[in-house]
Amino acid sequence: MTMVRDVMTKDVKVCSPHDPVTAAARIMRDINCGSVPICEGKKVLGMITDRDIVLDCVAAGNNPNDVHCHDCMTGDVITCSPDDDAHECARMMADHQIRRIPVVDQGELVGICAIGDLATINIHVNEAGEALSRISEQLH
Repeated sequence: MTMVRDVMTKDVKVCSPHDPVTAAARIMRDINCGSVPICEGKKVLGMITDRDIVLDCVAAGNNPNDVHCHDCMTGDVITCSPDDDAHECARMMADHQIRRIPVVDQGELVGICAIGDLATINIHVNEAGEALSRISEQLH
């Protein structure tokens, strides 16, 4: 059985709640992803997506340097444990239509599991593909 700890990314780039959304956007650009955890220390408070920034800041006509991450983030975060089965993590992504799940151990961020991480393991390719297609269906 493949565990989340076996596939997750351990070096997670995060923002603090009071960072400007431009800081989150730069991380997304630099590591080519669409969401960033918002953390106070190692505690996950929320997730901010590129879509959150566009809809809640740019489309509203606000200056991205003046809007903080906590103003745009989603506070109800789906997380998993490093000891969870990677199959279950793929199912969670599909069920919640998300592509990245923060990995939390005893209340602290220890990694992040992206749909691409699951696709790197042959046994998970079908599940990751199904999760991605279910996520994509929701976007249209």
